[in-house]
Amino acid sequence: MKTLYLDCGMGAAGDMLTAALLELLPDQEKMLEKLNALGIPGVVFVCEKAQKCGIGGTHVSVRIHGGEESEEMHGHDHEHTHETAHAHNHGHTHETGETHSHAHHHHSGMHEIEHIVNELPVSERIRKDVLAVFGMIAEAESHVHGVPVTEIHFHEVGTMDAVADITAVCVLMDQIAPDQVIVSPVHVGSGQVKCAHGILPVPAPATAYILKDVPVYGGEIRGELCTPTGAALLKYFASRFGAMPVMRTISIGYGMGKKDFPAANCVRALLGETEGMGDMVAELCCNVDDMTAEAIGFAGEMLLEAGALEVYTVAAGMKKSRPGTVLHVMCTESAKDKMVELIFRHTTTIGIRENISRRYTLARSIQKVQTPYGEIRKKVSEGYGVRREKYEYEDLARLARERGMSIQEILEALT
Repeated sequence: MKTLYLDCGMGAAGDMLTAALLELLPDQEKMLEKLNALGIPGVVFVCEKAQKCGIGGTHVSVRIHGGEESEEMHGHDHEHTHETAHAHNHGHTHETGETHSHAHHHHSGMHEIEHIVNELPVSERIRKDVLAVFGMIAEAESHVHGVPVTEIHFHEVGTMDAVADITAVCVLMDQIAPDQVIVSPVHVGSGQVKCAHGILPVPAPATAYILKDVPVYGGEIRGELCTPTGAALLKYFASRFGAMPVMRTISIGYGMGKKDFPAANCVRALLGETEGMGDMVAELCCNVDDMTAEAIGFAGEMLLEAGALEVYTVAAGMKKSRPGTVLHVMCTESAKDKMVELIFRHTTTIGIRENISRRYTLARSIQKVQTPYGEIRKKVSEGYGVRREKYEYEDLARLARERGMSIQEILEALT
């Protein structure tokens, strides 16, 4: 299975992801020509070699009408900003206090962005991807500002910068065509970031909203490492988030950011094969014979919430002819210490056994499908020549309750 792994140990921005993916391709110059031939209004992609902490990679900048958008406009550690988008009411003056090198301030809403994207010479699939990513950013800004998406407007220069980065990543993803995309936990940075409206915490509100349900962490590095554009691209394309799988690497790309930090400021992309390789997991087991079923169930819930891959129990006969339970917890090796701590905290065991195993899994993804009953999530698992699809139980149960039907009747109606 062709697997793309994105190492976001220094966050991610659209330009960094573009550069990292570009480095995976054998003919980067030809691909750069293809990006520039898209004809994004006023935009030119410029590629140059760069070094961070002694590591060589590529930096891609977006020139808009011959100039590059300045960081002073952004207060951003990467090239573009979470404050590209603003909320305002139609018919009212909107003052941002920003200074641009342009003679006027023009704002574009999602309608204008859709018009720009629909004019691009790309496939319908790429067009859909670009608009979906933009939609995630607009939804985040809508939530942050507390206004409808229709009232979210983007500054002209920032809009073209974001359109360029998002389109480039979507085109490159289509070109690479991975079967699955695995993304590391995302380093978001720490501290505060200055923007047009004042000083905001890191991660910025829009970034934090986009990264809901995504494993993230801070650290000692001060600054904003993950932009809303980077966050939206990662969340949209990721099949899952987690540690790097066992894979046979065939190509590696380094996409460099502009700033210098104590750690190499880059996104690393690794393209390789995982079919038949499997990945390593830790299985932690313990025996208990003095816990109630409720307490064991609660322990399992706590372990799953903390990131366990699987938790299950097996009935067993214990010492002194007591019926007991064997608790099994599967987790990544990096999460092992945390799982051990939680097992001791939430169970009465005084000892835990560990087995390291290689497991083989199908790539899993969640798709949203339209049905006569509305949108329903479907879990798709594929690999090793197998493809399986299954509607999410929670969605089926919700429909059954709403319509006074059984789950079997709902399933029969959907097939």
